[in-house]
Amino acid sequence: MPKITISPVTRIEGHARITIHLNDAGEVAQSYFHVEQFRGFEKFCEGRLFYEMPQITPRTCGICPVSHHLASAKACDRIVGVRPTLTAHKLRELMHMGQLIQSHAMHFFELSGPDLLLGFDADPRIRNIAGLVQTHPDLAIKAVRARAFGQEIIRRLGGRKVHPIFAIPGGVNKPLEPADRDWLLGQIGEHIATAQMGLAIWKDWLEKNSAMVAEFAVFPSAYMGLVRDDGALELYEGTVRLIDADGNILDEFNPCDYLDYVGEHVEPYTYLKYPFYKKLGYPAGVYRVGPLGRLNVASHISTPLAQDEMKVWKSLNGGKPVEGSLFYHYARLIEFIYALERAQELLEDRDILRTDIASDGGTITGEGIGCLEAPRGTLFHHYWTDEHGIIRKVNLIVATGHNGWAMNHAVNLVAKRYVDGTKLTEGMLNRVEAAIRAYDPCLSCSTHAMGQMPLRIELYSARGELLETLEREA
Repeated sequence: MPKITISPVTRIEGHARITIHLNDAGEVAQSYFHVEQFRGFEKFCEGRLFYEMPQITPRTCGICPVSHHLASAKACDRIVGVRPTLTAHKLRELMHMGQLIQSHAMHFFELSGPDLLLGFDADPRIRNIAGLVQTHPDLAIKAVRARAFGQEIIRRLGGRKVHPIFAIPGGVNKPLEPADRDWLLGQIGEHIATAQMGLAIWKDWLEKNSAMVAEFAVFPSAYMGLVRDDGALELYEGTVRLIDADGNILDEFNPCDYLDYVGEHVEPYTYLKYPFYKKLGYPAGVYRVGPLGRLNVASHISTPLAQDEMKVWKSLNGGKPVEGSLFYHYARLIEFIYALERAQELLEDRDILRTDIASDGGTITGEGIGCLEAPRGTLFHHYWTDEHGIIRKVNLIVATGHNGWAMNHAVNLVAKRYVDGTKLTEGMLNRVEAAIRAYDPCLSCSTHAMGQMPLRIELYSARGELLETLEREA
């Protein structure tokens, strides 16, 4: 059977390829999204002391290290049976808003923006951030500044923009300085304006391309995300809500009980696991997470500008969940505004400058679970320790992993709709890649092992002679 391979998938974090299998008539028969890189954090963290995990696990990724840092710290809080002080909680959430701001800004303007502003069929030599700088220089500068602002929140709290040192079991390691608070507050208005500019770009593009958006990887699924007690969007702390394709609540549960609700399925063509809702099984119980999932499960948003857009969102599909994959971009921009507004609320909170930033540790409990909403979706860190606090087992369900099935399905739908093997164009293949970009995957974070991991090592002499072969089948 003829096959088209897209390798690598571009403008995403991590490494992947797509294979498009054609029938004899040149039509797409089936497509697959292959994630072939492997990160072994769940295994090589065994034997470490639990309090090292907030510094080890962020190395999973340079794009969203804060998400792992904070989820890990939340798990460690539970291992020692403590709750962070009110100020420490708010400082952690502020750092998390910095993560959302920098990630969402980068994705919309720099990774997906070239498709929207320059066109899916634009010359690939300019269909990138460099092309945007040439064609939309003012916008490109504002986008870079917005991302830099999110990183600056992280730096001023955690000492550096990537892999910060800030959260510790029971709190954080330093207070926020008044001068830093004042500087950050003074910048927010500029970046809210940039986010609103992004919304205007999206809405203009949507109006001009509404027919394509209505058929581009549109499919029903369940959705998952954190919500507050009143159903509002929540990104740092909350209850996990699962809804079905019609918007009905399937379940709500404490994140610490996730193993009772979430299972993981393995497919032979990818290292990316496919989580599912256990009560429905696989594949009936697959769901989507991230901005699309979160806005679908939440009833409203607590900040005014984001809530204005949320009202529009809730009207898009007659009150039912929004299904189109390209609407991830719209949801991401709404969250971008929310993160900026929420950061402003936290910075204006009089508790944010207090110096009671850590609680004393308690007795080691032997188990801890941390959960939050990373930019790409719901993130779980789960650690088991011995009585001395040495890690015995780790389980990570990383945000992008939840969307594994959905990304593969989106690739297949778009390839069948747009790819013609008899007159192939680069723009056709870029549309297939765009189906992945909509989900903003972070594959470095999310590829872990389950099942068999075959290994073959061959030893050659300097003359190229095969001296020895070692094989492991599992």
